[in-house]
Amino acid sequence: MPSEVQPEWTPCTRLSAWYADQRFPGSMSRKRRYIRYLILLLILFAVAAQQALIKLRVASWEQTLVVRIYAINGDHLSGSARYIDSLKLADFKPIERFINSEARRYGIPIDAIRLEYARELETLPPQPPLAPGMLDNIIWSLHFRAWALYWSFTDDDNNADINLFVNFFDIDTTQSLRHSVGLRGGMIGLINAFAHTGYSGSNNVVITHEIMHTLGASDKYDQSNLPLHPGGYAEPYRQPLYPQRKAEIMGGRIPVSATQVRMPENLNQVIVGAFTANEINWYNE
Repeated sequence: MPSEVQPEWTPCTRLSAWYADQRFPGSMSRKRRYIRYLILLLILFAVAAQQALIKLRVASWEQTLVVRIYAINGDHLSGSARYIDSLKLADFKPIERFINSEARRYGIPIDAIRLEYARELETLPPQPPLAPGMLDNIIWSLHFRAWALYWSFTDDDNNADINLFVNFFDIDTTQSLRHSVGLRGGMIGLINAFAHTGYSGSNNVVITHEIMHTLGASDKYDQSNLPLHPGGYAEPYRQPLYPQRKAEIMGGRIPVSATQVRMPENLNQVIVGAFTANEINWYNE
């Protein structure tokens, strides 16, 4: 009879177990429950302390922030694996150039970010709930933060301020992607991207959008994915207003008319608008 395999007991699995035990309180002793409460509080304290320190740096922009990208095979397919094997830092450098160029346009005297490409992770991150409620969102957010914190602690070379985890999916089997998420709390992002060189430009747009979320920027599009005027427009006071020539990074799309948009193919078709710059302390109105 084979021996029982013990699961890896990371902060993530502890947090999941804690949530389960709140729903089924009779399944554990009071002492174990207190221990898990303590673990949860320690996780929250570590995240809060990290967030407070980075917020101070973002508020002043006196130091360059380090952004670290991890690649993940989101569908475990060979096509995605081959694409991840081919990735290098140069594939993500347009993100660094774009953000630093836009920061200088708003008068930031230093490089805003320095981007690093770390490595592939074999473990899938916790995925957001498909039909989220408030409690589900809170639990997933804590679970993801704990998971990200665990992996950052196990990476000896990780001195990053922002950690991004990019799930890559084979375009032959995946036609649409789930929504990506950037969390200011924890300074982490979960990005879904296509594993194909033809999508590298648009992937970088999505990654940049989520970096902006971690810095405090808000979405500037409506429930129909139409950019909101004026904040979601690259040229909100252009006459005539349409067609717009570029996308605003948090608006996400290039308005062709009041009801039609197109996706930017790369960061050359995107700018950081004044409303977003104000939110991340690049520009004070």
